[in-house]
Amino acid sequence: MQPKYVLSVLLVLAGLATLMAAPARASQTLDRIVAVVDDDIIMESELVERVATVRVRMREQNTPMPPEEALKQQVLERMIVESIELQMAERSGIRVDDNRINDTLENIARQNNMTTEQFRRTVVDEGISWRGLRDQIKRELVVGQLRQRKVGGRIQITDQDVDNFLNSEVGKTNLAPDYRLGHILIPTSTDGDLAATEEKALQVYRELQSGTDFSQLAAQYSAGEQALQGGDLGWRKAAQLPTLFADTVLDMKAGQISQPIRSASGYHIIKVIEIRGGTEQFVQQTKARHILIKPNEIRSEDESRHLIEEIRKNILAGKDDFATLAKTYSDDPGSALQGGDLGWVNPGMMVPEFDERMNNGKPGELSEPFRSQYGWHILQVQERRNQDMSEEFRRGRARQMLQRRKFDEELDAWLREIRQNSYVEVKL
Repeated sequence: MQPKYVLSVLLVLAGLATLMAAPARASQTLDRIVAVVDDDIIMESELVERVATVRVRMREQNTPMPPEEALKQQVLERMIVESIELQMAERSGIRVDDNRINDTLENIARQNNMTTEQFRRTVVDEGISWRGLRDQIKRELVVGQLRQRKVGGRIQITDQDVDNFLNSEVGKTNLAPDYRLGHILIPTSTDGDLAATEEKALQVYRELQSGTDFSQLAAQYSAGEQALQGGDLGWRKAAQLPTLFADTVLDMKAGQISQPIRSASGYHIIKVIEIRGGTEQFVQQTKARHILIKPNEIRSEDESRHLIEEIRKNILAGKDDFATLAKTYSDDPGSALQGGDLGWVNPGMMVPEFDERMNNGKPGELSEPFRSQYGWHILQVQERRNQDMSEEFRRGRARQMLQRRKFDEELDAWLREIRQNSYVEVKL
C-alpha cells in the first residue's frame, strides 16, 4: 500500500539537519552496535538519527515528550521490527525500482503543489539529504509490499462476513449516503386554523414546482431556524435525519422536493439539495465483439496486420459475417467460439487501447484495425445500456471495509509473531 505524504515530511526528517549541523562533536564519538537483529545490526548513530526525527515530529504535532530513555527504547523497538521486515522482504525477492520511487516523490510534490524539482530544493534547503529521503521512501514501499503479501494473504472475507456487516448498525451507518437538505416550515397560524396553514403550504409547494428558487421562498415564508440561510440544513447522515421526514427523504433523489409534511408545529417542505456517498451506482455497459490476430513464430507483425485488414474488408463487403470469421481466425480462445462475443463489458475492464476504441465506437460500427499488447484487433459495438450495479458496489465497499479492519488486526498479530521468531540481542 503506497503511503501518503504531506509537506510535514520535511519536518519529520528535519532531525537529519540537526545532526549535520554539528558534525564536530559527533565525529569525536565512537559509534557502537546497539542491537543485533538476525543478520543485521543497528548502530547507535542510526538510533540517534531516528530519535531526532521522531522528536521533531512529536514537537510538530504537539505530542507530550516521554522521558529520553523511554523514547529511545520505543524507537529502537520500531527499528528492530523494521529490520526484521526488510530482511524478510529481501529473502522474498521484493524489490522497488527507481521508477516507483520517482513516482512516489512526484506524488508527494503534487500533493504540496510543487514540481518534483521544487520539492527537491525545499528538502535540500531544510538541510535534509535527498538521497536519505529516497532511501526512507524505498524502505516504506518495500515494507508496505511485504505486509500486503504476508498479512493480506492471511485474511479471508466470506460472503457471510459481508452479509453480517451489511446487516449490522455499523455497516448501515458507514454505507449510508449523506444528504444536504433544504427545509421550509410553514407554522400553524396563531388562530389554529389548520386549513389555512395547509393552503399556505400548498401554495408554497406549487411555487416551488413552477421553478421559484427554494432559498428565496425559505427566507420569505419559513419559520425554521435556517430560514435566513435559505433553509439549508447542511449535510446529514441518514441516521441523523429527523424521524418526521426521514422515510420521505430516503426515497427522494437529488433535486426533488417533498410535498408538505404535517407535524404539530405546522407543515414541512423538504428539498434534497445534494446526495454524496452511499452505494447507488449506475454503469454504462457495452455489449461488444472482437477478432484478435496475434503475431507468432510463423506469422510476422506485418502479416498479422494484413490479415486483420483482409478480415475487416470481407465483413464490410458482406462476404462473411463477423461471427463466422471470429470462429475461424480469432486468437482469443475465450470469445472465438462465441463468434467473438465478449458479453456486457464494464468501463475499465479491458486494456486501455481496447477500452478507448470500445467507448468511442458507435453501435453497429466496425472499428479500424488497432494494436494492443495482445495483437491486432477489430471490434464492433453492438449495444449499450445503463446497468444498476448498486448491490455489487455496496457489497464491494463492505468487503473493502472488512478487509481494512481485519488487516489492522492481523498486522498487529503478525508483527508480534515475527518479533518473537527472530534473533534479537539488544546492547543499548
